[in-house]
Amino acid sequence: MAQLAYHVSTGTPMWNFEVKPATVLYLALEDDYARLQSRFYRMFGTDSADNLHFSTVANSVNGGLENQLRGFIEAHKDTKLIIIDTLQKVREESKETYSYANDYQIIARLKSFAGAYGICLMLVHHTRKQQADDKFDMISGTNGLLGAADGAFVLHKEKRTANAAILEISGRDQQDQKLYLTRNQEKLTWELDRAETDLWKEPPEPLLEEIAKIVTVESPLWEGSPTDLAKLITTEIPVNSLTKRLNVNAGRLLNEYGVEYRSCRDHDGRKLKFQRRA
Repeated sequence: MAQLAYHVSTGTPMWNFEVKPATVLYLALEDDYARLQSRFYRMFGTDSADNLHFSTVANSVNGGLENQLRGFIEAHKDTKLIIIDTLQKVREESKETYSYANDYQIIARLKSFAGAYGICLMLVHHTRKQQADDKFDMISGTNGLLGAADGAFVLHKEKRTANAAILEISGRDQQDQKLYLTRNQEKLTWELDRAETDLWKEPPEPLLEEIAKIVTVESPLWEGSPTDLAKLITTEIPVNSLTKRLNVNAGRLLNEYGVEYRSCRDHDGRKLKFQRRA
């Protein structure tokens, strides 16, 4: 988690994956600041990460956690990643803690919060000691945890003392993947040996590229009708198909180009709005 947090906060590529820089909040709830400082020094030396923020304490989910996170996001508008390490530290203990309904409810609640602010909320959770053919069945608790989440990563070793590990990835909006990693004992970082399969990449979408040229840092807002937009772009798309194509690619426009798209209808007809996020 420390390695991931650092790379996102600095925009440094990780395991051959491109990284977009953003502010990161790392709730290291099983650590103290001395241990964090020592670990980061071994991992990255004296290189600074001004967009990486830490806390070793946090309220519980029902005790004000969302208000704390909301306050941080409002103070750091470019926040894109919040890591809660671990989930157990922010959930309440009760006899219903490990029921399917309780597990599903807590993840759904945090997922709703993340969606409202357009961030990635990563929850660290322990695995069971028992082995399983499907490694995702090793996640401690009920299936409610994985059922409510958008995706999951499971890091496991064949032997506890081994330096080699496998990171298995699964989710709704991502390709299933298996990464083979080796731990650098000197730096305490995980290094990529190989990926089991190459990730599929979507082909370029000329329409999105043209919109990104229109909605720039200098001119972050554009509003108009589909006809107005059709006059500005060189991609030949029928006006009556333009909105449908944008609806399908709205998530990609935001993720790849940082441009938020909205469509509405008023007395003058259909209106499109594009806004570049800060």
